[in-house]
Amino acid sequence: MTFRQFAFRNVTRNKRLYTAYFLSSMFTVMVFFTFSIFAYHPVFSADRLQSSAALALSVAKWIIYVFSFFFVLYSMSSFLQSRKREFGLMMMHGMTTRQLRRMIFLENMMIGAGATVSGIGLGVIFAKGILLAGERVLSLHERLLFYFPVKAIVLTLISFMLLFALISLFISAVLRSGKLITLIKASRQPKPEPKASILLSLLVVLLLGSGYFLALRTSGLNVMLMLVPVAVMVIIGTYLLFTQLSVYLIRELKAREGLFWRRTNMLLLSDLSFRMKDNARSFFLVAIISTVSFSAIGTLYGFQSMLNGALKEKNPYLFTYLSAQGDSKAKAHIQLIDESLLKAGITAGRTGLALSYYKTADGGRSLILVKQSEYNRLAEQMGMKPIRLNSGKAAIVDFGLSRKGEELLNQPVKLQSGAVIEADQAVVSAALRAVSGYYVVSDEWMARLAQPLKVSHYYAWLGEIGQPGIESIGQRLTNKLPYNEFYNFYALEYETSRINDYFGPLMFIGLFVGIVFFVSAGSFLYFRLYSDLDEDKLKFKAISKLGLSHKELGRILNRQIGLLFFAPIVVALIHGAVALTALSHMFQYSLFRESLLVLGLFFLIQVMYFLIVRLFYTRQIRSALAG
Repeated sequence: MTFRQFAFRNVTRNKRLYTAYFLSSMFTVMVFFTFSIFAYHPVFSADRLQSSAALALSVAKWIIYVFSFFFVLYSMSSFLQSRKREFGLMMMHGMTTRQLRRMIFLENMMIGAGATVSGIGLGVIFAKGILLAGERVLSLHERLLFYFPVKAIVLTLISFMLLFALISLFISAVLRSGKLITLIKASRQPKPEPKASILLSLLVVLLLGSGYFLALRTSGLNVMLMLVPVAVMVIIGTYLLFTQLSVYLIRELKAREGLFWRRTNMLLLSDLSFRMKDNARSFFLVAIISTVSFSAIGTLYGFQSMLNGALKEKNPYLFTYLSAQGDSKAKAHIQLIDESLLKAGITAGRTGLALSYYKTADGGRSLILVKQSEYNRLAEQMGMKPIRLNSGKAAIVDFGLSRKGEELLNQPVKLQSGAVIEADQAVVSAALRAVSGYYVVSDEWMARLAQPLKVSHYYAWLGEIGQPGIESIGQRLTNKLPYNEFYNFYALEYETSRINDYFGPLMFIGLFVGIVFFVSAGSFLYFRLYSDLDEDKLKFKAISKLGLSHKELGRILNRQIGLLFFAPIVVALIHGAVALTALSHMFQYSLFRESLLVLGLFFLIQVMYFLIVRLFYTRQIRSALAG
């Protein structure tokens, strides 16, 4: 037997341990290869929009590549830790440290080469279907015909073989063989029970509670400002949750004798307490990676839902036009819009209002005032709530994510004419598109003011969304009419279509990147479970001699595997739910349905994964007991 054959047989002999790692690496290679197929497709070289989509896909594939580097590095380091006893036996039979490093290098390269070739092969097999799906998701104007992706194959093959070679060399170079007796008894050495600090356990509640509170109580653009501090608090809190609070809770449960001695709880809690040190880091990684996956896919799906639903529901106009000066040009523009709609047979009614500008007494800024009657008429035509003013008071209205009104509430502002305006309510409304921080005042109060500095005129064409030809008319008018500080034309359906064109690649990329993260998290859990299989076989074989029944064994394994699979995922689902709720607060649009669908789907996948792994793991334990 040659040395290469020996290394190959080592890989096949440990196939149970390497299965999840191999499949995850293969899937990652396939995703990288898929992005490369799109990036090098001939269609993406011509059109500017499509070339930008190709750029986004290229960036995404290198993000996947960087993540793959750390995933492979962490996985291989963990595998070596679980094989210390095997390495000790080899060295006892005469293997030198140099030969051990060479063997590890060859094993890693065999797995890497197999994953790379398999990933590329699957990518080529499913390339036609992937191109068809991508053509639809990316909202392309040309068909993505199948082509043989030579460049994509060469790039993927070189990139991942280089990645596996570098990691294999690095791990082989830094490998420490240790003392022979330590290696041989690695799995039998007693593990000290991890310690837990009450203060750090309380800090978990403080960090996670504060992070959740800030995320859920913030709205508008302030959500973006709180993103980094909340993320830092949640990450630190999650790490301490698994390293401190969970250990503390297990210790407290063990201290309750009535619970500890009930049925098989002694075995479960004792096993958990001693394994928590090994599991804590894996749980933390799985929870954070899964949170990123859930949040990314949920955010992108929510954005798409909002673009195609909320924008049109909350902005029920076909076109809007804002003129800073009522000159002949503005009249010509309005006439052109009316004639274009009439020629195309589009049913739409024009409405509008005036925006009056007044200087403050200090001359520092200008205020925009709108009559209450004009605002309410426009709002009612658009199916929105009218504003009711208190005597002598005004309302500040914002559009979109702006929250200027909240900052200016109950602050009297003196105008140059001497009149004082004060708002006692802040309203978020889409009645006036892209205009924020304007005051709605009563008609009587406005009549007492002097002539404004200037008057802008806002027009909206209201009609049924989705009428045939409206998008093409919007495109022609957008290209023909000016868009500057004096004249501002906006076509809702055309602009929404353009956003979808740019958003399609992000949705496509986010979906694959999120799935890669989730599959990698599942791989960590699989390895964490199967790395203790031999130890569990010996443990349960010894306990079975004391009278452990098959039913009790099944109960223990269900709880043990269930905690491993669902503890980090449940934490990730809670993190993801809070993140998506904060997103809905930012856009003032409910994403409950989208969040429930995404998080529920991931949870269902995790349940199926759990059932499959539990079946095979339980079968391994029962076969060991039977033998």
